Amino acid sequence: MNKRNEVLGKLAGVDLGSANQVYSEIRSLKVDLTFAIGGIKNHEIYFEHLGGSGGDPRGVFGDLVKRDFGSAEAWKGDLKATGLAGRGWAWTAYDWDEGRLFNYIGDAQNSFPVWNAAPLVALDVYEHAYFIDFATDRGSYIDTFFDNLDYDVVNDWCTRYGIRP
Repeated sequence: MNKRNEVLGKLAGVDLGSANQVYSEIRSLKVDLTFAIGGIKNHEIYFEHLGGSGGDPRGVFGDLVKRDFGSAEAWKGDLKATGLAGRGWAWTAYDWDEGRLFNYIGDAQNSFPVWNAAPLVALDVYEHAYFIDFATDRGSYIDTFFDNLDYDVVNDWCTRYGIRP
């Protein structure tokens, strides 16, 4: 939040009537702003759906996983592989255009957004998320992540967004 506010303050002070160099400054600040806002939103999703009992997905989300991945194991395997391949974030989202779940990489707080998709599971795979407890064993961290997902929260998001199998 502090970084976001700092960038917004700098943007407010930019004189849009000055030389072309201003556009370079605006670009830099706008990129910084998307990174700061992405960091806020990504972590809000991540922390909100942690603290549950994990296990296999159930409810609406579980039905979607079964329909779109075939099984909970296939979904978990694909999201884990996505997390191991990524540099910052791995996501499960609902694609409104295709009407299905999919997993994708978001290497930074503001990279690789997918338009018209609702993020439902946020897996933080930056080293700060796991290094103290798991050192370089990102795979064990991801397994523990699955053990602590709160599917009631994910199902509530599905309900609020109107996502149904």
